[in-house]
Amino acid sequence: MTGNMLIQEVATRDGFQIEARYVQTADKIALIDALSATGFSRIEVSSFVSPKAVPALRDAAEVFAGIARRPGTVYVALVPNTKGAERALAAKVDEINLVASVSETHNRANMGMTPAASIEGFGRIMETVRGTGVSTNATVATAFGCPFEGDQPVDKVMHQVEAYLALDIKGVTLADTTGMANPAQVERLVTRALAIVPADRLTLHFHNTRGLGLANVLAAYSAGARRFDAALGGLGGCPFAPGATGNICTEDLVSMAHEMGIATGVDLDALIGLSRDLPRLVGHDVPGQVAKAGRPCDLHPVPQAA
Repeated sequence: MTGNMLIQEVATRDGFQIEARYVQTADKIALIDALSATGFSRIEVSSFVSPKAVPALRDAAEVFAGIARRPGTVYVALVPNTKGAERALAAKVDEINLVASVSETHNRANMGMTPAASIEGFGRIMETVRGTGVSTNATVATAFGCPFEGDQPVDKVMHQVEAYLALDIKGVTLADTTGMANPAQVERLVTRALAIVPADRLTLHFHNTRGLGLANVLAAYSAGARRFDAALGGLGGCPFAPGATGNICTEDLVSMAHEMGIATGVDLDALIGLSRDLPRLVGHDVPGQVAKAGRPCDLHPVPQAA
């Protein structure tokens, strides 16, 4: 396998948004600054959603104002509507991310509208940000399956991708929102997507709900994808996927990539240190494995004979 892997860290948005314990603003800022120092070129910082809807991220503007922005790092915010876009612009975000499920049932449950209505709203958001220099990305949620409707046809997913591109949205994310994907399915959809979305603009977002997260990364990478979302410690999940273990774990992904000779530009030792501190912030253990077991190259003393 050849070609570097670009990993976008999403723990402080996708991870913290569902945590029962509120992570203090100063702790969020300190973590984002530490993540920047490990070498990430992209960090999804927060979300400009209604504080009533997602109280865990009610301090998005304060977090953006407080972080030390590292040159070369893109700081991203999720935006649900034009009001959120205006708040994001005021906070001087580098990129906004929009989300709509390809599943109508999931989008109605999550966003309160049809996918078509969500995409129509994206057009208004694009008018708000046009000419500002802010980059744009849009996510196809439930691209690999919906917990209510089941499998989503590839043609249906690609139609939504084409709708995003028609709005002049620059980047596209295919999201396995509830962890239903398998490697063969991933290879098929990624191959189709790369026919119209350049590899440097296509991101894959996998959850490890059924233990296939890293296998799906390898399938996507083999098909030509090079950009992936991941969350420190494996934080995250979905309210519509009971028992979900969260996003694929960043340090586990970086460790696998480095063991395979795939460069990520991320300092794995520093990342492991940050992951080991996560339980202090969120108040519970986290799913990541490398932070518990250590890197494969970490050797141990030989046990003494009894």
